Amino acid sequence: MKIATWNVNGINARTEHLLRWLKDFNPDVALLQELKTPGDAVPALELKELGYHIEYVGQKSFNGVAVLSKSPIEVVLRALPGNDDDEQARYLEVDTGGVRVASIYFPNGNPVDSEKFDYKLNFMERVIERTKDLLSQEIPFVLGGDYNVAPDNGDVYDIQKMANDAICREEGRRLYRQHLHLGLTNAFKLYHPESGQFSWWDYRAGGWTKDHGVLIDHLLLSPHAADLLSNAGIDKTPRGWEKASDHTPVWCELEI
Repeated sequence: MKIATWNVNGINARTEHLLRWLKDFNPDVALLQELKTPGDAVPALELKELGYHIEYVGQKSFNGVAVLSKSPIEVVLRALPGNDDDEQARYLEVDTGGVRVASIYFPNGNPVDSEKFDYKLNFMERVIERTKDLLSQEIPFVLGGDYNVAPDNGDVYDIQKMANDAICREEGRRLYRQHLHLGLTNAFKLYHPESGQFSWWDYRAGGWTKDHGVLIDHLLLSPHAADLLSNAGIDKTPRGWEKASDHTPVWCELEI
């Protein structure tokens, strides 16, 4: 089973890119973030023609997550527990193809001296609590998405320039490590521990052509899922397309 995560940065603007990538890369499960639509821009018919079931949680102009799967999907949660007043569409958890998966769009958190950073840290704490619940069920699961955290300095093209950015702040990194240390495995880093591997490049200042990127998109696997892991990587191809998303897909393969 090939599982990929991709922040499409607006599905309305990137429909052709998504369909092209699905045909070329052919993932069994795709976890999408930042749809930026309540649902009217989701190409449901085209996705069905490609053999995908689809579930999503949408929001006008912001956020939005989806799960595409070649297997039937059973929705478990359409929102992250822990804050009933949180209306941001950032979490979708489902069962499909014998594995639990969640598509998660973590808050960016900038600027760091604002309530947005506090919200980011609280969201990460809530994900940790949900992960504890999932681990107690002893099932294979994959938590994928735009984590908006570069775990290490080697995951940033120039840490001096980005040291105070929310994705590099120690508060978020500490919570990321706390999450990982529950017993999860970062699929990509297991196979590619070297520095300088990126999943996001800024549109500004030639970020893509200069390879000035950061690694903020991750697939974290439970112990049961990690036992099935056979490969992982980053598919940079879509980032080079015209009018591309600023993110590119990160993927892993499970022997299911």
